[in-house]
Order: sequence, then C-alpha cells, then structure tokens
Amino acid sequence: MQSSNTVYEVDFKWKKMKALVSEKDPQTNTSTPKYIVDYHAFKCTALVFHPYDDPEAVIGTGTLHPVTIHATYELHGQKGTIKALKRFITSYTHLSYNYSDSPDGTPAAMTWTSGSSFKTWDFICLDEQESAVAKFSANCWSLNNIGCVEFLGPRANDPAAREEILVTGMTLFYQMVLRATNFLNFGGAIFARAGPLDKEAAPKRPVENADGKSIKGSEATLGIDPGFEKP
Repeated sequence: MQSSNTVYEVDFKWKKMKALVSEKDPQTNTSTPKYIVDYHAFKCTALVFHPYDDPEAVIGTGTLHPVTIHATYELHGQKGTIKALKRFITSYTHLSYNYSDSPDGTPAAMTWTSGSSFKTWDFICLDEQESAVAKFSANCWSLNNIGCVEFLGPRANDPAAREEILVTGMTLFYQMVLRATNFLNFGGAIFARAGPLDKEAAPKRPVENADGKSIKGSEATLGIDPGFEKP
C-alpha cells in the first residue's frame, strides 16, 4: 500500500504462531517492529497483543465466540464488545473513549463497515461523523502477509487510538473469518440481537490521577461489557 498516512503491517509467523506488527515509514519505506500478536486457536481468547519491546506485557486481547456473532476484547484492562449492527451484513460497532469528544466522558460509538475486492478484504472504521479513521486491509491470498492497518484523520498519530484500532480491527477480522467457516455462527446470526450499543449506559471516561493511572473506583465499572448480549 502506497500512502502518506501511518501504516501498520501485519505478518504471520507460522512456526511460532505469532504475528509481527510493524510500523512502516511512508517516507523511507522502512519498518519498525511495534507489537507481537499471539494466536491461541483452541482457546476462547484467540488473540493476545504484546508490545514488541516488552513481550511479557499485554496491551489487549481479542475473544472470538463459536456461536454468537459478536466479539469481545480487552484494551489496557477495559473490556468492550464488538457488536453486530446487522445479522447478515458486515456492520459492527464498538464504543471508544479515544475517539470521543464528549465533555462528560461518554464514549463515541464507532462503526465498522466492510468491502472486498479480488485481492483484499477491507474493514473501515468510521467515527460518529461517519469519517474514516482507519482501514484494515486483509490479504485474501497470502498465508504470511495478513494485511495492513492504515490510520486516518486527526488522531492518526495518537498511540492510544492506534492500539484500539489494532485490537478491535484484528479481532473483528478473525470473528468474520470464523463466521465464514463455522456453521454454528450461521445459527447464531439468526437468533442474534443485532443493533447499537447503548453508549449512554456505558461507564464515563476513566478518571486518572497525577501519575496517569486509572483511579480504582472507576476501574471496577470499566470491567463491564456494555451492551453485550448473547444470541
């Protein structure tokens, strides 16, 4: 992908069952390793995201479900849901603090749409103004080069926003792969309660102390998966 925007490339290592996420410099065309993603094919928590420089630390996880068409994730201790807006169309939503401009800390409702070509399967993330903030392009025919994430808009260089898109985008992609290959998800789609998440009922933006750490009183509420419903 030729672009002046920030791009993360995702390459899968079969021997280690891991993916390497590298940041590609659009000016020099060089890549810098940023994250490692562990794959757990036979565990509910399928994806575990680690900083490349600290592989023991965990920034987030992505959890796929064999029946329900919704996915769940955790990002820096905050749990969330990637919920289907429609049963049989790739249209999903998740709640975001990083893209919220609300003065009272209400999260923004983000929307994921999808499009495909002969070579790629694209997942586009839109903000509440329906402006594209990121695009995850998965390669349809490559076994090693999974795809790339392009960050767009005014928060394209925000590290927290990037990590959110990386975790939610890759989790959504593999949830859709599961839906395409697992007949149980077809039954789940029939009975799923699709629709938006209630952002007004979600916890407000976490309060931080002087050290930049979440105050414990808000941490407990952030453990709730707002709006997640099983079929």
